[in-house]
Amino acid sequence: MKQTVFKTLLIFMLLFTLISCSSDDNDKQTFTPTLPAITQTGANTFGCYIDGKLVTPRDGSGGIYGTAKGIVYSGSGTPPNYAYNEIRIQDYKGETGGIVKIHITDLHQNGEGTFTIKESNCEDGIDANPTINIHCRIIDEASQTYKWYCSIENAGTLTITRYDFDGRIISGTFNCTMQNNDDSSDTIEITQGRFDMKWDTLDETEFP
Repeated sequence: MKQTVFKTLLIFMLLFTLISCSSDDNDKQTFTPTLPAITQTGANTFGCYIDGKLVTPRDGSGGIYGTAKGIVYSGSGTPPNYAYNEIRIQDYKGETGGIVKIHITDLHQNGEGTFTIKESNCEDGIDANPTINIHCRIIDEASQTYKWYCSIENAGTLTITRYDFDGRIISGTFNCTMQNNDDSSDTIEITQGRFDMKWDTLDETEFP
């Protein structure tokens, strides 16, 4: 009798596990990223089109160092007057393999407003040009290889629509022309860019 009950429970547990895994797989397969609305509430959203392809942040798989986050926000120097701030987003799960890095100098000093995007050297951190610039990565469907693109001098704008250091919120929109890091004749456009982040809650936010 005990063996029968045990076998019944074991079968039930196996069925429950299979159903749960199947449900998780279906959720992952049916998730479709969308371009978020333009907001200034700290909604932890980001989206843009790179060469017509939608790129949004999506978390990577967990590892020994934790989950690779879809959005990382950082600053270098002494707060609040950082020498520069950076927004880094990556799509770890989508087909585009998209990465966008926005390098912003003198954010606290300048605050809200519209700023011209300058030339990027396709580097980040201390190695980036000391200006407001953007670089990105996108997959080339023809060759199935990743290509890096750098913003061109005076070929776009970044608008900071909200900057609240005490509330830890930064929001904005952006667009610019980019050129291939290896072939300056190859240019693409970033369009409809927008972000709205409460940077002290990014680690707690899931980007599926």
